Amino acid sequence: MEIKVYGSSSAGNAYIITDGNESLMLEAGIDLKKMRDVDWQSVVGCLITHEHGDHSKHAQNLLSLSGVDVYASKGTAEALDLPKHRTHVLESLKQYALNDWIILPFDVQHDVAEPLGFFIQTPSGNKILFATDTYYIKYKFPGVTHLMLECNYALDILNENVANKRVGAFLKKRVIKSHFELGNVKTFIKSNDMSQLNEVWLLHLSNNNSDEKRFKREIQELTGTPVYIG
Repeated sequence: MEIKVYGSSSAGNAYIITDGNESLMLEAGIDLKKMRDVDWQSVVGCLITHEHGDHSKHAQNLLSLSGVDVYASKGTAEALDLPKHRTHVLESLKQYALNDWIILPFDVQHDVAEPLGFFIQTPSGNKILFATDTYYIKYKFPGVTHLMLECNYALDILNENVANKRVGAFLKKRVIKSHFELGNVKTFIKSNDMSQLNEVWLLHLSNNNSDEKRFKREIQELTGTPVYIG
C-alpha cells in the first residue's frame, strides 16, 4: 500500500492511496495538471471532506476530465454546486463500498456546512483514518493501521505569535475552533487502540504556528512508528 501526497496546506490538498490495482483519491484541492503521474483509470473515487477551496476547488475538473466520481456530504455537494450526475452523497456513520474499498464517513468539527472525516478499509485490509480541518474527533476507531491526521498548530507557538502580534486575536480564535492542535492530536491518539498502527502522516501544518521537526519527534515518541509530514 502506498500513500502519495500532492498537497497538504492552505495552498491545496490532495492525496492518492494505492492498494493493489486500485487507488482512492482524498480531496480535490490540487490542479490535475500537477498530478500527471496518476493512473486515473485505477481511481475508484474521490472523497471530499468539505467545501473550502483548498480541499475542493478542482472537483468540477475532476468530474469532467478524469472520469472519477466524487463522494461528499449533502452539505458539501450543495455548497460546491456539484452536478448530481457522478456526485454521490454520503451520510455520517453510514458505511459505503467503492469496489473493494469500505468507507465509513464521520462528522467532524469545522466552520462549514457538513464536514466529514473518513475511516477507510483498503482492499488488502489496511485501516486508514483520515481527518483534517477539525479541532476535535469524538469517535474511537478499532485496528487503525495508518493515521492521516491534521496537526495544524501548537498552542504555545500560536500564543507566542499572538503576543508578538504576528497573528491577530480574531485569527487565533478561528484557528482554535477550526483546526487540530498538537496536544489534541496526542490526546486523540492515546484514546484509541493503536496496537496495529504502522505509520502516521501529519497533514495541513500551519506555515506560522507549527514546528515540523518538533511535531514529528513528539508523535514518533508517542506512537513508536514512522511519522511523515504531508
